[in-house]
Amino acid sequence: MTNTQAKPGAVGADAASGYNSADIPEWNVEDNDFWESRGKGIANRNLWISIPNLLCGFAIWAMWGIITVQMLNLGFPFSSADMFTLTAISGLMGATMRIPASFFIRLSGGRNTIVLTSALLIIPAIGTGIALQDKNTPLWVFQLWAFLSGIGGGNFACSMSNITGFFPKRLQGTALGLNAGLGNFGVTTMQVLIPLVMTVGLFGAVAGAPMTLVKDSGWILGKITAGTPTFIQNAGFVWAAILVPLVIAAWIGMNNLLPLSPNYGGTLAGFAKILYLWGLTCIVGGLGLYLYLPAPTGLGLLNMWVALPLIMLATLFTMKLAAFGEMKGNIAKQFEIFRNKHTWSMTILYIVTFGSFIGFSMALPLAITVIFGVQHLPDASGVMQHSLKNPNAPSALTYAWMGPFVGALIRPVGGWISDKAGGSIVTQVISALMVVASAAVGYVMLLAYKSPTPEEYFLIFMVLFVILFAASGIGNGSTFRTIGVIFDRQQAGPVLGWSSAVAAYGAFIAPVVIGAQTKAGTPENAMYGFAVFYAICLILNWWFYLRANAYVKNP
Repeated sequence: MTNTQAKPGAVGADAASGYNSADIPEWNVEDNDFWESRGKGIANRNLWISIPNLLCGFAIWAMWGIITVQMLNLGFPFSSADMFTLTAISGLMGATMRIPASFFIRLSGGRNTIVLTSALLIIPAIGTGIALQDKNTPLWVFQLWAFLSGIGGGNFACSMSNITGFFPKRLQGTALGLNAGLGNFGVTTMQVLIPLVMTVGLFGAVAGAPMTLVKDSGWILGKITAGTPTFIQNAGFVWAAILVPLVIAAWIGMNNLLPLSPNYGGTLAGFAKILYLWGLTCIVGGLGLYLYLPAPTGLGLLNMWVALPLIMLATLFTMKLAAFGEMKGNIAKQFEIFRNKHTWSMTILYIVTFGSFIGFSMALPLAITVIFGVQHLPDASGVMQHSLKNPNAPSALTYAWMGPFVGALIRPVGGWISDKAGGSIVTQVISALMVVASAAVGYVMLLAYKSPTPEEYFLIFMVLFVILFAASGIGNGSTFRTIGVIFDRQQAGPVLGWSSAVAAYGAFIAPVVIGAQTKAGTPENAMYGFAVFYAICLILNWWFYLRANAYVKNP
């Protein structure tokens, strides 16, 4: 099949060297002469266009954690349980969409994939903004836009698969750390930008009239009192405005590496394959959510630990069964990663790092609100009650951004250190730190949830959570490095994509586990459980990569 890709104009030195096409025919960055003369400039250009596109993907995927808090403050007629469905749907679909996205680069080309997957984000951004203009918008409409917001979560897998192909092994940790670390700033950017743009009529009459807060709110500069006009619809519209120039930049400045995307069939064929596979994923994910979510949204037949593996396996099975033509052979080749034991070990270790980062990012606003937002007092019979508003409560919108900010900021540092010291030794150190910090957070939660003045424990709670985020960020850089060293160039991208897909279910698991344990009156048990998991992974990392006869020594 012949590539019929449209070719953007030449960019700088690439034109002089003959590399002025969207399709790059040769790519040998392990050859230092090639890297210095041609590869470095092209790779860096693709990286710096990739980062802001990925940032917007993270922002749109994670935005429901902030939007739902403000919807409650504005008096939208939904319960806390209804709001949970929005974050759950977005979290689960973002992870599920990563599974096919792991294979998009080979099937469709890197440039084509980033352009389309970024452009698709404009749909839920605008849809969410329109839905938020009216308090009478039905819940199912918000659930639909939360469902499609999962596209932003899916973008990470294809973005990382794409960038790993551009850089030599010796720079994998740094390059992937930058892409993921600065891309993950989408979570922090969203947590800061959304409360800010809600305070001003950013888009004038086009965005509609403001609503009035019925409860006090907050953002990074302090409290916003009840009665303040609020443009909640800007939480969606702002991302559409940002994405338009980013998509154009990706179209003009990014490239497809033909050695990694052989015979992808041209731009339109590449787009069609992405839409086809993501369409199938939406069907599988929608059915899984219907079986999992409680009535009236779903049937509530499956618990989380059954629903998640079923959705993952069904997505893989559907991809393999529904593939046809050349796509069938390409998918079969990519599926070879599942025969490698390191795929599975690195997937588990990636859950420790990225799974923790995105899971805690989603769960932290809820944890702050539920644990510190009320006074915990015994009734006449001695039974602890958790319903009286705490007048000294910290605002989730004021503080929730801090942990993700630190985790994203430090991620490139983790990659750089791992390039120098080895990825697995860094993973070992941060895993040990996360065992201790997670157990300590659990103990602080225990104290706060039994106190009439929980705000007394808030400072140590936030310090410990920031430590967890920092460790998870450093660990992300180290696991990127390890995957880039263990696997060859053909498999490193799909392994990164697959492991990130599984880890992304942390966005779904952490809020559910913490929420369920909080409802049961034992929020500390959630964090104790995470500590046990981190300890198991510490042993796994030592066995595979650090012991005397390790399969690969400190990659």
